[in-house]
Amino acid sequence: MNRHRSSSPPRPSGSASVVVGRFRRSRQGYGFVHPLDTPPGDRAADIRVPAAASLDAANGDTVRVRLSKSRNIGRPGLAGEVIEVLQRQTTRFVGTAFESAGQCWVQVDGTQFPRAVWVGDPGAKSAHAGNKVVVELIRFPSLVRDGEGVIVEVLGAAGEAGVDTRVVIAEFGLPGDFPDVVLEDARRQAAAFGDEVPSDRRDLTGEVVVTIDPVDARDFDDAISLKRIERDHWLLGVHIADVAHFVREGSPLDQEALARGTSVYLPDRVIPMLPEIVSNNLASLQPGHVRLARTCWIEFSAEGVPIATTIERTAIKSRRRFSYEEVDQFLADPRTTVVQMTGAVRGLLGRMRDLARLLRQRRIDRGALELNMREVKIDLDAAGRVSGAHVVEYTESHQIIEEFMLAANEAVARALAEGEAGFLRRIHPAPDLRKLRQLTEFVTELGFEVDSLESRFELQRLLARVRHCPEEHAVHYAVLRSLSRAVYGPQEDGHYALASDCYCHFTSPIRRYPDLTVHRALDLLAAGRRPPRDGLNQLGEQCSELERRAEAAERELVKLKLLHFLSSRIGMELNGVVTGVERFGLFVQGIELPAEGLVAVADLPDDRYRYDRAAHTLSGHRPGNAYRLGDRVRVRVAAVDLEQRLLELAVVQRRSWKSRRAGGGQRAGAGRSQPREPRGRRRSERRNAASGPPAPPRSKRRKRR
Repeated sequence: MNRHRSSSPPRPSGSASVVVGRFRRSRQGYGFVHPLDTPPGDRAADIRVPAAASLDAANGDTVRVRLSKSRNIGRPGLAGEVIEVLQRQTTRFVGTAFESAGQCWVQVDGTQFPRAVWVGDPGAKSAHAGNKVVVELIRFPSLVRDGEGVIVEVLGAAGEAGVDTRVVIAEFGLPGDFPDVVLEDARRQAAAFGDEVPSDRRDLTGEVVVTIDPVDARDFDDAISLKRIERDHWLLGVHIADVAHFVREGSPLDQEALARGTSVYLPDRVIPMLPEIVSNNLASLQPGHVRLARTCWIEFSAEGVPIATTIERTAIKSRRRFSYEEVDQFLADPRTTVVQMTGAVRGLLGRMRDLARLLRQRRIDRGALELNMREVKIDLDAAGRVSGAHVVEYTESHQIIEEFMLAANEAVARALAEGEAGFLRRIHPAPDLRKLRQLTEFVTELGFEVDSLESRFELQRLLARVRHCPEEHAVHYAVLRSLSRAVYGPQEDGHYALASDCYCHFTSPIRRYPDLTVHRALDLLAAGRRPPRDGLNQLGEQCSELERRAEAAERELVKLKLLHFLSSRIGMELNGVVTGVERFGLFVQGIELPAEGLVAVADLPDDRYRYDRAAHTLSGHRPGNAYRLGDRVRVRVAAVDLEQRLLELAVVQRRSWKSRRAGGGQRAGAGRSQPREPRGRRRSERRNAASGPPAPPRSKRRKRR
């Protein structure tokens, strides 16, 4: 069941004055400690730590902090001082080497270490000035002492092709080549695999089965079959690569997959969870080849209501590999001859279209939320440098596959729950009531009359009302900020956005470790054994953390490539949208080119600006000098700092739009001389200004939840 968290800020754990939590340092030097026993996305209990009271703590470190008796004078929330660093998140950092007074120093990338780190003689690694290097810190810098370290790896000259990717791989500790013992395990699996149907599996090689994937996909982990049966019912077959057959629990392949947790999809390469022998061959559902699968059969009524589920071990042979673009051509003209296919396959695609539309409507009717966020993907040249960008289209072909994957994930989760099995669920907690009330206040300021957005159906109606309206971006960004982050765990907390009280990931075991564990739970259940719950909390936390690492690495590399692209284009103008509003300025992301930068308050039109946290607004006294989350603006590239990874923008022009509530007058909130004071902790003090607002969660293959 979905549960709302308390609307009052949680109290830190521990004694009345000492708290253990995770430290984050801001660009300005001060930091915040997030207590370990509070949810990752809830910042209400964060403890502000002045720069002078943070010792040598670095981002991600686990620290012990003593609360100040004076609390946080002049600011909402708690204040304290770090009294001990309990555990370092990492001791290795990436930076640029340089020489000064005959000594070698490294300026760590980013903003958390403003002073360079002394590394002495770099000769052991042959580092030269201007090289990007990995430095192991022996002594962390603080306000009263310099840092000291040793260069352990030279990544290449700054700006050289491919160095930015090596920088991000090193910075995030992403895995490299597979160890020999893992590759040998994969080769043994390949040697033992034949192109025949095993006797212990149901033979489905005669069924009409197809795959639909991105045009550049290399592994195919799901396939579809669909029939009309008696009483005009539907029988959907979702056939998922049986990775568990090749990756035995506890084997070298399994241990490496667990350590990686997920495949990482960087702009110029993929770091797979499993060796290509398995991911691109043995387990991949390639057309024309016998492949082992776990098939989830779901029977639906004529109206699309799920009636029965059966899960079995099968062998399939895909008839056709489709790209999304090919299926879209069929959907536009079902009689097209541009895309070649047999009559049986043509009939299958037509049935898939019809059932997916039924399932989609039923999902919306039960309260599922749909945020239509425009996604722009960068284009790279042969050297891995940005050459442009394009919009990633989310079309009906994507929706068809998404609906069937969602149906299978939910059906498998219910089957495991009914068997009282322990398994990793995909959990999306309900939003905090406080955030929903702030969201209600915000959309009311925009001129939309809504009931309480604590109702998912009211939230759904709001999203429908703003579609294609000028305020659509503002509302969608605000809704994203009110939602929690999805995680893995055994808790029965449901998936809020999907309006599902029982959900898991089953459909992508080639690239996600949680899916592989769900397959194994099904095997145990089929053998009459109840999958245990022991260790699932820790496993869920590990998988969630590795997923976050992969997403953060992808975002950071995109950011680096865009900064390099823009560093030679100072003065270039971009159309953008305001993605974050803070006391110190606006975060703006380009629309045609997805670079995000900061417009400082000092670079806004001359005025005195007041920050309204609840309304996500910076408002000046002069008419028209008001900037709100979701506003369209035209900006100019003012400066690029590659070392600190900062993009500075300046507003050139602001696109105005009329307030719905004002009936064509000035936009609601614009020019208001006394805006409300912000309530609660300022977000500008809770997040490193250089990082920008959190990005929306995305599927790594732009395909499945």
